[in-house]
Amino acid sequence: MSWKGFLVNGFMMMTIAASFGQANILNADSPEEIGKKSEAQARVDREDKPLEYGYVGDRDILWSKGTWEIIDLDERVNFPLYYPIDTNNIGQNRRSLYDVLIGAIKQGKIKNIYADSYFNEKRTLKDIRATLSKIDTTDLGIEQYNAGEEVDQQYIDRRDLGAADIQEYHIRGLWYFDKRQAELKYRLLGIAPVAPDVNFIDTGQTDLVELFWVWYPDARKVLNEALVFTGGNTAQTISFDHLLNARRFNGVIYKEDNVYGDRAIDEYITDNAFMQLLESQRIKEQIRNFEQDVWSY
Repeated sequence: MSWKGFLVNGFMMMTIAASFGQANILNADSPEEIGKKSEAQARVDREDKPLEYGYVGDRDILWSKGTWEIIDLDERVNFPLYYPIDTNNIGQNRRSLYDVLIGAIKQGKIKNIYADSYFNEKRTLKDIRATLSKIDTTDLGIEQYNAGEEVDQQYIDRRDLGAADIQEYHIRGLWYFDKRQAELKYRLLGIAPVAPDVNFIDTGQTDLVELFWVWYPDARKVLNEALVFTGGNTAQTISFDHLLNARRFNGVIYKEDNVYGDRAIDEYITDNAFMQLLESQRIKEQIRNFEQDVWSY
């Protein structure tokens, strides 16, 4: 490619990336016009769809291994999935991954939610409400109830889980070797937000629970429309779908497909976090080395 062609392509990429930033901020005559897109920009956004997965026939899969991973939101590289947690003073175009998922579930845009990572038991928004929030009545409210009176709203405590409460994400995916393209690939199958049990969250209990599992292909359209801030350049934002499919995060394997009923690592290596981490790395290296071993003669 000539230098002229390289510069033209570079300029086009920068223009596309800039369109992901805060819309119309440089052309706005007043703050109220910030975020209002032109007709051309709106048309491009409507036509923007997640990159379709190519069809992979069962006969094309030479080898595969399913893995479950933990994405720890305390790690800096995973911050784009966690922030922003306070949305009072920020635009509508920036939300955390949890806010995007739960908002889409409430709006009916994501319908395939499940109780576990095997996607056997389907759930609805009504089913998971008890997992996402709790409603408690104070002693004064109980006295009103016992007296046959209507309980005053000030005596009802409601606690909803928010983006700040999410500590991890669990993901399930499949590593497979496509013999048609002679390449090792990864396909994300499901994702679950993980937080303390809402019923004991204010008591200091640290046990974490999976709130729900989302069948990832069903959420791709929503995640493609939600932009995520990844660094120090406001114009260089990408979608959550791009970030997750490109594996721009750090995950630690905690379970793999195995003959023991897919037992987790902490079930056969107990009370030793360091050895559990080494076992996770061993599994990861085993997957990476498979592609190299295919071409070893």
